[in-house]
Amino acid sequence: MHLANLCIIFCLQMFIVLSAAELSARELDSLLQDYAFRAFVRPRTGIIYDGNVPSNLTGIRVAAMRLRSGSLRRKGVSRYKEFRIPVGVVEQPYVQRLVLVYHNLANWSSLYYPLPGYTFLAPILGLLAYDASNLSATGLTELDFRAAEESITIEFSGVQPGREESSSAKCVYFDLDGSVEFDRVIFTNTCSTTKQGHFSIVVESISPAPAPGGGGNSGGGGGATRSGGGKGRRKDWIIVGSVVGGAVLLACLGMLLGCVNMCKRRKKIQKMEEISDMGVALPMTRIGYTKAPVALETRTRPLLENEFVP
Repeated sequence: MHLANLCIIFCLQMFIVLSAAELSARELDSLLQDYAFRAFVRPRTGIIYDGNVPSNLTGIRVAAMRLRSGSLRRKGVSRYKEFRIPVGVVEQPYVQRLVLVYHNLANWSSLYYPLPGYTFLAPILGLLAYDASNLSATGLTELDFRAAEESITIEFSGVQPGREESSSAKCVYFDLDGSVEFDRVIFTNTCSTTKQGHFSIVVESISPAPAPGGGGNSGGGGGATRSGGGKGRRKDWIIVGSVVGGAVLLACLGMLLGCVNMCKRRKKIQKMEEISDMGVALPMTRIGYTKAPVALETRTRPLLENEFVP
């Protein structure tokens, strides 16, 4: 039965991973907004609260910080994880309080934001703004969050491109509408933007595929739409994952049925043994070094077929 339990647990884990892979990038944003808002147990303005994500998204990090719109515009935020927010940031429509939700997609980056012909040198980081009037709300629409005077900077940690890669490394910006923009890297690990979205540092692959057309001058510059190859590749991975998951699920179900049949067989043999033990018990006698059952007398006495024996 332990083997059956392990099979069931393994199948559930595979189902959870496949269900997570089927989420779109925008559905993931909505889900992470919900879990980020749950971190506000006793919310205080200007304090970073790290949230917990579900087990099927292990590796992704999320955080939330509530701010007053006026204070954000006058003072900015000197440090919010990898982001530095300058003064002069405004949001549309205007709200008295807003929440800045932080994403770090870690090893899930290339799954939700595929970029054919490029390799990620850093995980994708996200910064999205929401209305803070109701901290228990879910499925909120993002505010239009923009830097009017100076650019927002993102300092990626652990990015150390080699000499060959340093010249081709680029900042990549994924807009909420699905467009992709590129910009130059500052000091090997820093990017800049003027609006919210998702960001990372990439380098062209050894055999690069046709890159998305156009290039952005800044993080908030003109957009270049994402090529359809990325979506096609993601669909291929989902199909392959579904097929593999289905095969594993069938194998687990087969093992589970085998375990159930084995248990039924054992119970049947045990029942037969119990019935046999309830029969007539024969006396035991010692023969040499062993004991064996013996019959003291015969059950039916023998009779002669013909009693008139001469």
